[in-house]
Amino acid sequence: MATIRPQNYSDYNVTDTISAVVSKKSLYTDLDLSLALDGVTGGDIVPLTDIDAVVYAVKNLVLTNFNERPFQPNLGGNISGMLFEPADRLTIASLRNAIHYILERYEPRVDSVGVDVVDDSDNNRYGITISFRIIVPNRSVDMTLYLQRLR
Repeated sequence: MATIRPQNYSDYNVTDTISAVVSKKSLYTDLDLSLALDGVTGGDIVPLTDIDAVVYAVKNLVLTNFNERPFQPNLGGNISGMLFEPADRLTIASLRNAIHYILERYEPRVDSVGVDVVDDSDNNRYGITISFRIIVPNRSVDMTLYLQRLR
């Protein structure tokens, strides 16, 4: 008499050994707004995952001005409007406060935000270094942005 083997719907493969990787899921995913294409997969848009996705979201939030996003007129830091203010301690403090406010209010994935603003008047720009901790992977990140005129 032949024995019938029952169907196996677990993570075992046909040789009854456990697979090394069942699935891999990223914590966070986002699309790069430059819509860069992946040369390996034949033209798919490259998604940002995990830490890169959070860093990109922080950058987008900080560089967003008021009334730029539909149905969310108060979202943004409006820091590009401060570029034409006098280069003094008051403007630097306003930049720092605006960045703290936008990240505390609209980005729940980060905490321990530190902002350092450096006046680079010779090049007509501000150097902004944002330090923060991503909560879930418990990773500290430093990113630098330059606020300057486009032309």
